[in-house]
Amino acid sequence: MTGSPDEDTGPQIAECMNCAKSTEHEVLRKTPRGSGVDVLARCVECGKVQTVVIRPPRAVRVGFTLSEGASSKGVEIEVDEDEVLAVGEVFEWGSAHWEITRIDSDGSRPRKSLSATEIIAAWAVRRDRVIVRITMTEGEDSSSSTMECDPEQEFSCGNVIEVEGRPWRIRALHTGKGRTLRGTRAASDLRRIYLHPIDSN
Repeated sequence: MTGSPDEDTGPQIAECMNCAKSTEHEVLRKTPRGSGVDVLARCVECGKVQTVVIRPPRAVRVGFTLSEGASSKGVEIEVDEDEVLAVGEVFEWGSAHWEITRIDSDGSRPRKSLSATEIIAAWAVRRDRVIVRITMTEGEDSSSSTMECDPEQEFSCGNVIEVEGRPWRIRALHTGKGRTLRGTRAASDLRRIYLHPIDSN
């Protein structure tokens, strides 16, 4: 039956055993039962009266590996047992948004979608912010840092950016396909940004 157990009585949709399909029902009475409710309802089409049992789904814990830049952590996330998770879906957890990148069933077989109760392990990457690694080279010395930015923020070879209070010129961009000395890339596509002092050739 659609609608919340706390809603006022009125026409709602439920599966009618007599009509063998979902039909509009008139709610006659609601009786609280534990964390749910039993609804006495009459089918508008055939007039059959039946009790519709509404119970909230049980919560289950799904093990996720959450990746943010170069770091990853394992967590357990509570979801409803009747929820189906799919690769590509974005969910909110810990004040951040994460995109599911892999779901494994029994035997570590990857699946495109799976019921929460059947998931053995899942992986997700942060999508609202990304961590970009930076290498700053000055003469013979190099140091590393990171920058948190929007996934859609673009970086272009030759442009000047400020890191740790100092301006640097982008010498090269490294993506999953290799290093490039020209062009523009979004932060979500970058593995590393190489910087040189702005007065360096």
